Amino acid sequence: MDLSKVKMVVTDMDGTLLNSQHEVSDKFFLLFEELRKRNIKFVAASGRQYNSIVDKLDAIKNDIIVVAENGAFVKKQDKELLATPLDQNTIKQTIDLLKNIEGIHPVLCGKNNAYTNGSSDAFLNKLREYYSEFSVLNDISTFDGEVLKIAIYHFESSEKYIYPWVKHLESELKVKVSGENWLDISHMNANKGYALQYIQEKYGISRQETMVFGDYNNDLEMLSMADFSYAMANAHPNVTAVANFKTKSNDENGVEFVLEQLLSQ
Repeated sequence: MDLSKVKMVVTDMDGTLLNSQHEVSDKFFLLFEELRKRNIKFVAASGRQYNSIVDKLDAIKNDIIVVAENGAFVKKQDKELLATPLDQNTIKQTIDLLKNIEGIHPVLCGKNNAYTNGSSDAFLNKLREYYSEFSVLNDISTFDGEVLKIAIYHFESSEKYIYPWVKHLESELKVKVSGENWLDISHMNANKGYALQYIQEKYGISRQETMVFGDYNNDLEMLSMADFSYAMANAHPNVTAVANFKTKSNDENGVEFVLEQLLSQ
């Protein structure tokens, strides 16, 4: 396989670049330096909040492009490149719908902060891993600020206990089971594929020059934007089905394994 044409590497975070303890390996940062020396752009694309992504990649934050909130928000350094918020009527209708679902924990995701109800200490402890900046409100339905995404958490299974209640929204909104416990609702254009296409066009990089790594359904659109698309060994079956290649699991440094191959050419 000829990887010499790759000009941009794009990777998901949780379940992909991050191991099961939500850590980035030291090996990755060494490989990143080699990517930078070769002028290969690096994009971190996640359902996480922008601040949370930057916290994980603090040492290289000024040298990368960040796609946050599943593609609803894109930044490079302090410059906002793309934002695709939900309209207020959609937010209100969705919150009203979610009130009928038991056992869920919704989060309204803004550019620099998130907002949730404070009814569960156990959930707030989980939330801190993905959202380094958030506020607890008495009732999120009273919030009238900009919202890029509505993230919903279920302690057992988002696919089983949330998706059946909201799948009818798919004709108008992007509804994504983004992890074992998370489901995200956003604008139809707020997805990682749309964001990646924007970045490719901005920097004149083709899909033939793009390498992408992913593990879950919120990665499907961006995997379709790259010839060098890789599913992690721990990936959802939907991801394995669309990716052109497969690598090791996130706990086996699957991203780094392929980057070493890329840098050896």
